[in-house]
Amino acid sequence: MFNQTLTQIGAALRAKKISSVELTQTYLDRIATHNPAFNAYVTVDAKTSLAQALAADKLLASGSAQALTGIPIAQKDIFCAKGWRTTCGSKMLSDFIAPYDAHVIEQFNKAGAVNLGKTNMDEFAMGSSNETSYFGQVRNPWNEKAVPGGSSGGAASAVAARLCAAATGTDTGGSIRQPAALCGITGIKPTYGTVSRYGMIAFASSLDQAGPMAKSAEDCALMLNVMTGFDERDSTSLQREKEDYTRDLNKPLAGMRIGLPKEFFAEGLSADVGSRVQEAIAEYRKLGATIVGISLPNTRLAVPVYYVLAPAEASSNLSRFDGVRYGYRAPEYTDLADMYEKSRSQGFGEEVKRRIMIGTYVLSHGYYDAYYLQAQKIRRLIAQDFTDAFKQCDVIMGPTSPSTAFNLGEKGDDPVQMYLSDIYTIAVNLAGLPGMSIPCGFGDNALPVGLQIIGNYFDEARMLNAAHQYQLATDWHTRCPQL
Repeated sequence: MFNQTLTQIGAALRAKKISSVELTQTYLDRIATHNPAFNAYVTVDAKTSLAQALAADKLLASGSAQALTGIPIAQKDIFCAKGWRTTCGSKMLSDFIAPYDAHVIEQFNKAGAVNLGKTNMDEFAMGSSNETSYFGQVRNPWNEKAVPGGSSGGAASAVAARLCAAATGTDTGGSIRQPAALCGITGIKPTYGTVSRYGMIAFASSLDQAGPMAKSAEDCALMLNVMTGFDERDSTSLQREKEDYTRDLNKPLAGMRIGLPKEFFAEGLSADVGSRVQEAIAEYRKLGATIVGISLPNTRLAVPVYYVLAPAEASSNLSRFDGVRYGYRAPEYTDLADMYEKSRSQGFGEEVKRRIMIGTYVLSHGYYDAYYLQAQKIRRLIAQDFTDAFKQCDVIMGPTSPSTAFNLGEKGDDPVQMYLSDIYTIAVNLAGLPGMSIPCGFGDNALPVGLQIIGNYFDEARMLNAAHQYQLATDWHTRCPQL
C-alpha cells in the first residue's frame, strides 16, 4: 500500500479493501518506528488523526467520498491547523496552538483527507538543508548522514520514507523543489497566487507559495485540485475558475518544445547531476519532444536579488513576533525594550536573525535605493527573460539542484555556499512562475537527482503532462529507500 499512488489508495478505500482508520493507523505505526531516525515530524496527534479517519470512513460508506477522502496527508508545520501545535520550526512558536485553519487545511478538510501530523522544517522556512529547525535537523531517508533539503525537508523525508501518502510544502526560493530533488520525490510550486497564503505563516509574502509533494506527478495533480482556489482573505489570491490539473496528463508529447537554458548547464553543476539530466532530456526526445536551446541571461543575478528581497520581506513579517501578543517571551527583562530584545534574541535562531538583520539593513534610509529598489528592477528583468524564452518553447527543463544531497553540517559554516544550492530554483519564484521537480536517476553517491520543469504562468497542466509522460516511461519515481 505504501508505494501505491493516491488514485490506487483511493480506489482501495472506496472498494473497502482497507478502511481509512486502518490505513491511518498503519502510517502512525510506521511513523512511530521510523521517525526517530529521520525527525521528519514535529507533531503527531494520533487521536485527532484517527477521529478524522473515522469521519472519512462514514463519507466513504455513504458514497459521497472525493478523490482524497480518507487518505492520510502530512502538513508542513507552517500551516495553521485548529487545535494543532503550529511551530514553524521555531522556539518562538514552540508552544503555539493554532486557533484557526489555514485555507490549505480547510481545503483538505473539505476533501475528507486525514491530517497525519505536522512535518519538520527550517525555522520560518529559512534554509536549504532543514538544519535550522529548533526541533533538530531532519535526515535524508536515502542516507541518514545527508540533508533532505529545505525548507520543506520534513515533508520530503516523510514522503520518501513512506511515512505519509503525500504532503504539503511551501516554496519561497525552491523549498519544495530542492528537497523533492534531494529525496527523490515529486514536488510542484504552482503559479504565485493560485494557492491561498491565508494561515500560512509568512516568510517573504511576494515569493511564498504552497504546493504538493508526493510520489508522482499524477498524485501532485490530485493534490493541486484540492489546494488551489480563490480566497478573499488573501489579497494575493487570484480569482480564477477552478481547473482540473489531471486533464492533460495522458496527452502525447509529440510537438512539445523543451527549452534548455545554457546558463543551467554551466560551471557549478556536478557532472553526475548533469549526466542524469541529459539522459532525461534524451528520454523526452524519444517521447517526441523537440529540444530548443534558450538563454536566461539574468539567471546569474537571481541569488543576490533573492537575498536582498526575501530578507527585506522577512524583517517586516517577523516584526510581529515581539513577545507581547503571542509566541515566546523572555523569562526575565527590565522594561519593554529589554523584553523585545531578549524575546527576539532568545526566540529566533541564528539564520533567522541573520536574515532579519540583512533585511533591516537593505530597507534602511540610505540603502533602500542602492539595494532594495535595484533588486526589484533586476527582478523585473529576470521575469522578462522567462517571457522571452516562452516565445521559443513550451516548458523549460534543467537540473533542480547543482548537486545531490550534501552531508549534514557540510555547509553550515558557509551561508553563501548554502544559498547557492538554490541557484536553479530561485528565479522561478522571483518571476512567479510554476515549477516542479521529478526524480530522474541517481548520482555517483547513489543519492537521487531531480529534473526541474518550469512552465509558463498558469500552465501547470502542461508541466504535469510532461512529468507524467516521463514517469510512465521510467520508474525513478517508484524507487524508495529500503527501510
